[in-house]
Amino acid sequence: MTSPIDPHSKCYSHINGTADELSDRLAVSELCKGWPVYRDASEWQNYRDLFTEDATVWTTWSGPQHVDDFIAISKAGKEKGVFIMHRECGTLVELSSSNNRAIGKMKATITHRFKFDPSTGGNGASPATETAEFDVDCDCRFIFFCEKNPETKQWKAKYVKLFYEKDKVVPADGRTAPVFSKEELEKIPTGYKYLGAAQARLGYQIDLDLPTAGGELFGRMYGEMEKWLDGKPVDLFWEQK
Repeated sequence: MTSPIDPHSKCYSHINGTADELSDRLAVSELCKGWPVYRDASEWQNYRDLFTEDATVWTTWSGPQHVDDFIAISKAGKEKGVFIMHRECGTLVELSSSNNRAIGKMKATITHRFKFDPSTGGNGASPATETAEFDVDCDCRFIFFCEKNPETKQWKAKYVKLFYEKDKVVPADGRTAPVFSKEELEKIPTGYKYLGAAQARLGYQIDLDLPTAGGELFGRMYGEMEKWLDGKPVDLFWEQK
């Protein structure tokens, strides 16, 4: 749970403003919304066009990846039947026109479909009594670190990293849910523990150093967002202390 204290130390252009500011914020908002629209539909050329040449993205199951590598492993996962979708729940943008930088904030729900049969509890889990087909829904905020090319006037995303806020298991038939052991769940930070535990059963190495609601990495993420908007270098490749 977040606290009542404002995590930002500054306020940037985020509503109203000049026509140019509105236009720039709209362009960045389009970039954000391209993730659920294009990736879910495997529109890879359109998806790739959202990013700079050297862009890095983070997910629970991939860790940090160059966007081209992320597309490659996403394709491989889909080939094996991995089914991940995203629901966009609202997007706003903070703009620093003088630095040609912006932060896009997209509230979203990640929904990953799983199917575990009774013979494979996995990773110390208690065995299920029947096949469990279910979604894990994870409410999160995608944070897009975007920059504007001063020559082409085009906006692109250089980094995408998420806040993971809460998740839950949703049985596909309304009644049959998997059983996760205490050991499985304790390995994963609260905010994406069910998502991470289920993905770990599929063999993924889960990134345990992603920002959640509150805590050290929550504050650090906001600090990096402000450095980005102020035109300073950022460091998003951290490990939790």
